[in-house]
Amino acid sequence: MSITIPLEQALAMRDRGALLIDARSPDEFAEATIPGAINVPLLDNAERAEVGTLYKQVGKQQARRRGVEIVAPKIPVFVEQVAGRQAATGLPVIVFCWRGGMRSLALAQFLDLAGVPARQLSGGHKGFRRLVLDYFEQAGWGRLLVFRGLTGVGKTHYLHCLAELGYPVIDLEGLANHRGSAFGNLGLPPQPNQKMFEALLWDELRKIPGDGFALAEGESRHIGRVALPVTVYQALQSETSIWLNASLESRVRNILADYPAVDRLKEEFTQPIRALKDKLGKDTVNRYLQLLEESRWSELVSELMVNYYDPLYRHTFPERRLEIDLEPEDTVVTRIRSAIAELSGVSPDKQ
Repeated sequence: MSITIPLEQALAMRDRGALLIDARSPDEFAEATIPGAINVPLLDNAERAEVGTLYKQVGKQQARRRGVEIVAPKIPVFVEQVAGRQAATGLPVIVFCWRGGMRSLALAQFLDLAGVPARQLSGGHKGFRRLVLDYFEQAGWGRLLVFRGLTGVGKTHYLHCLAELGYPVIDLEGLANHRGSAFGNLGLPPQPNQKMFEALLWDELRKIPGDGFALAEGESRHIGRVALPVTVYQALQSETSIWLNASLESRVRNILADYPAVDRLKEEFTQPIRALKDKLGKDTVNRYLQLLEESRWSELVSELMVNYYDPLYRHTFPERRLEIDLEPEDTVVTRIRSAIAELSGVSPDKQ
């Protein structure tokens, strides 16, 4: 029986719970991996550099021998690291490296010989990356019904509420670890890089059947330092939007609720405010910095809304839209569900 497995079959096994193992170095894994994979590096960063240097300067045979010397003492640790997780799934583990080469083959064979069923992913991470890029080019997902509104209306909050009710939701800002604004990364973990963001987005979009839909928030092409694939961004523009309306006071409350322990983020707010000088002028920015220093958060957020965010986003006001006022609050979700039914053609009790 061949130990290799093609990508399509491997991803189907992953969807059934199979464990994916990235045998590349920690640096390679941190850059991007297949979503859900764990890192069991055959060589750490320094060891990979050492073996790579030997390969270039001395030759393949010496590099392989040095690799064996480094890896051999680690084999029992690799087996221990993986065996319990594999047993819990009842499925072979799937091991990959960059191109489906020696690293993943060696680790898969070590595991298999130790009684841990394992397969090597044919084509490696490079093949997976090609699949992701092809997927975005083909735009094979269903419809994206888009929530829009001025900053602070609570689009993400209502998307989460609908997700709890069983609606399919693509949380673009959650995948990007960014709120999509000048202050969007404050208090959040670091963003994934572009390749990992695209992998995570692929993993969500592929769940939408061609004749189905998912809910998403209208975004600019860039969410912090990552960018939506062109076809995804275009899909967000093509549908009638659900436009949420809320008062300025309500929006200010929502924004402040998004930044817990806001006083501890004062220093992190300073640079983004200073970066607005070209758009708002030196005097306005100095006033905002004074409000920041005095912890006058409601005033600061309100003025930023009126003078910066609202003018910035009003030009995105879509011609094709269903508007929903967020007051009275107790009927908002019901009215949003009715709007979704109108756009999707699927009644709320079947969504």
